[in-house]
Amino acid sequence: MFQNAFPARLCNEVSKVVNLIPMKTYSNVSGGISEQNIQYFLNGETINIPYRIYFLEVPNDILNKLSIEQQMILHCIYSRSCDGFVRQRHLQALLLMEYQEWAIPYIVKVCDEYVMEILEMNYNILKEQNTECIKKFCIENVEIFCKSYARMTSYWNEFYKGKCFYFHDYIGRKLFKECFGYTRSLEKYKK
Repeated sequence: MFQNAFPARLCNEVSKVVNLIPMKTYSNVSGGISEQNIQYFLNGETINIPYRIYFLEVPNDILNKLSIEQQMILHCIYSRSCDGFVRQRHLQALLLMEYQEWAIPYIVKVCDEYVMEILEMNYNILKEQNTECIKKFCIENVEIFCKSYARMTSYWNEFYKGKCFYFHDYIGRKLFKECFGYTRSLEKYKK
């Protein structure tokens, strides 16, 4: 569980973190992990992130006893939670750490989803950071990155157009362009 969701060199640390995750799930969902994965490439390795997890959270007293690397792994895992508040809380904790390059797929993935408050939080934190490593990752994964941009755009059109009529002003667009390096010219690299 989650072994393919991180670089191979983190295998032991991922195992330690996974062993701490309660097997109890929201609404007693069986399995705890969606069957659907999102595939990214990171420094020549394939990373398969679960679309959603349904596990209840690890208690804070346990989280606080983990190493920084283990905390990052845990925050990455819970950024895929079925609960938007849990996703946001763990993503914020991750973004406020000196996160490692292997955490970038989790940061980017959550930004093509429908919770505008998460997009706002990400933008407000990332606009103050050097995001060149995120931009590099997005170029390395240009096809799925462009799909993520399109997905974010469709959520704006469906849910937020009334709140922010001009897409040019939408926080998701600003996040993708300013922090992730999206340009229309990337679309030509899609298959």
